[in-house]
Order: sequence, then structure tokens, then C-alpha cells
Amino acid sequence: MLTRSVELLAVAISAAMLMVASPARAEVFYPWCAGYSGGRAAGGTNCGFVTRSQCMATISGVGGWCYENPASPDPVQTRKRHRKKD
Repeated sequence: MLTRSVELLAVAISAAMLMVASPARAEVFYPWCAGYSGGRAAGGTNCGFVTRSQCMATISGVGGWCYENPASPDPVQTRKRHRKKD
């Protein structure tokens, strides 16, 4: 009887831990922003670009400029943090 109670307690604790655990996610950094100067997007910004080339392609034809995302972490620190250890 005691064994069955211990099993139920272990199952309950495991279930509670699964409910509390947050899902795994990869951090994505967007170091480039676009400031729009023409069309319906005039005055708008979009800080969702991984490369400067992506940003330049997006503003092509609509007008604007690309600049480094001020909220993006320092790329040197990011590389150090994600460097794999041998």
C-alpha cells in the first residue's frame, strides 16, 4: 500500500513539474533596423532584420535607410556567450 502511495506522489510531482517548465526556445537577434521614408510606411520602423542586405532589399523601391538596432546585444558578447567549448 505504501509503494502505491509513493508511486502516485511521484506521478503527481512529475506532472506538476511539466506544467511549470517553460518551452525551449532559441534566441534570435535582429541587429538591423529599417526606417521608412516613403509610401504608407513613411515614418515607420522595422527592427526585424538579421543582415544589412535583408534590410536594404526591403527598403529598395519604397525609400528609407538601414541602421544598427540600438536594442540588439553587442555582437562580440553574443559570440562569446554562444561559443561552444571543446
